[in-house]
Amino acid sequence: MVGPRARPGGAPRPAPPRRPGPGALLAGLVRTARPRQWVKNVLVVAAPAAAGQLFTTAALTRLPLVLLLFTACSAAVYLVNDARDAESDRAHPVKRHRPVAAGQVPVPVAYAAGCALAVLAPLAAVLLCPPLTAAVLAAYVAMQLAYCLRLKRVLVVDLAVVAAGFLMRAMTGGIAMDIPLSRWFLITTGFGALFMVAAKRYSEAVEMAGRGGATRALLTEYTAGYLRFVWQLAAGGAVLGYCLWALETGGVPQTGLLPWRQLSMIAFILGVLRYAVFADRGTAGEPEDVVLRDRPLAVVALVWAVLYGLAVTGW
Repeated sequence: MVGPRARPGGAPRPAPPRRPGPGALLAGLVRTARPRQWVKNVLVVAAPAAAGQLFTTAALTRLPLVLLLFTACSAAVYLVNDARDAESDRAHPVKRHRPVAAGQVPVPVAYAAGCALAVLAPLAAVLLCPPLTAAVLAAYVAMQLAYCLRLKRVLVVDLAVVAAGFLMRAMTGGIAMDIPLSRWFLITTGFGALFMVAAKRYSEAVEMAGRGGATRALLTEYTAGYLRFVWQLAAGGAVLGYCLWALETGGVPQTGLLPWRQLSMIAFILGVLRYAVFADRGTAGEPEDVVLRDRPLAVVALVWAVLYGLAVTGW
């Protein structure tokens, strides 16, 4: 059996990457689409849940479709991002194992799959959802692709774009259900998203302090003190917005046994304070990991959900 051909200096020449089979290619495309991140798209149920319309017939038929379309849009962005960053990812100790960087998914295939999803998902929304839903999905894809190409290298704008992505997820469910979006709902969601994004960036900055090779283009441009200021400001804005939202009755009389909506402020504030512990330590990575791995925070989140559920059902 003939071994690898040697270079003039005696070192063996690396074998060319093998072309992946259909099964490996499909698995690589799914991995590149980041299934672990799809849980973020559950935010599409936020507005219907807040309005007490989560279990209506319209919600049960339309929200799964909106969730699927938003997942397709976010997958499109991940595919294009990994295709564009394939060369730089190959030099990174962790990212080099991503399917595109590792050669499991060819760069042209990743581009083609990403562009196809980016076009087909909004088009499907035009046919199956209210027109404004398709517009929001198209705007989300355009904004996130601009982030991949340029905006992730613009100070402050990169934080705003990522937070806006979370806000657009929360808005889409309400728009698809024709639910009016409260200004306090938008303020709370927007500041809450910025809180988590800035806390994650701060944690990355703390982790990478004194090391080279930051994982994000702008991570070395921010100071830890600035990122701390941003997440503290955002946490205060989220708490203030939620309290004003909970206290806003809109002329609707209180019919429940207790003022559950106002009582939910306690759980919300406790949740923010508990999350801030991890942000302050520099250990607030992925939001879903923080919530699921910390039992007290998960319990507080469950209590908040129960209290708000009692409020919207009028118990």
